[in-house]
Amino acid sequence: MDEFNIKPEHVVTDEQSLRALFPPVHTLAKLKSLDVLDDHAQAFIRRAPFICIGTQGSDGKADVSPRGDPAGFVAILDKRTLAIPDRPGNNRLDTLSNIIVNPNIGLLFIIPGFDDTLRVNGQASLVTDPDLLDRLSIHDRAPRLAIVIRVTEVFLHCAKAFRRSRLWDPAHFQDRAEMPSLMKILLDQTTGAPDDDAAMRKMDDDLEKSYNTSMY
Repeated sequence: MDEFNIKPEHVVTDEQSLRALFPPVHTLAKLKSLDVLDDHAQAFIRRAPFICIGTQGSDGKADVSPRGDPAGFVAILDKRTLAIPDRPGNNRLDTLSNIIVNPNIGLLFIIPGFDDTLRVNGQASLVTDPDLLDRLSIHDRAPRLAIVIRVTEVFLHCAKAFRRSRLWDPAHFQDRAEMPSLMKILLDQTTGAPDDDAAMRKMDDDLEKSYNTSMY
């Protein structure tokens, strides 16, 4: 594939030029932004089993990380404060390291079957309070820490993206078997996957077994 090059004359570099490309923002879109978690936002959060977390490091590099647990896993501590348990992962700690140097955070709450989403922005801290961690436990296993967010902006996002993608429509579900397994892809991208199919299947099976023992 040839490298794609952008012509400088086609790059938008200022907000005035950007806004000239679009109609004026709708009044409701301006007014819907809140600085507290109202009853509707809280009800949405309690239903959500999945969120995406956006952070940014000191070098300006952005990162988005998924988090999932039983519905309502993000604890509502008060109308301006949320807590997200940090479950076992790959220990890269990208999100957590970013928060240390840049506390600005963005959350996207997703509910299966809902086309609309909830966006929450705020300031994050990494907290090891035992009482809070105990509250966030699952199967008697407390997280090592929690991401506590002081909310500064809350608003519901419209359904267009999910409707365009037909994300929840079973007729548009794709067969995961049409791509290599996660382990095969990771090995191809790093140390190299074994040629032996049996050895590869064992690695795939071992990964599945680890999900059952290391989720919490």
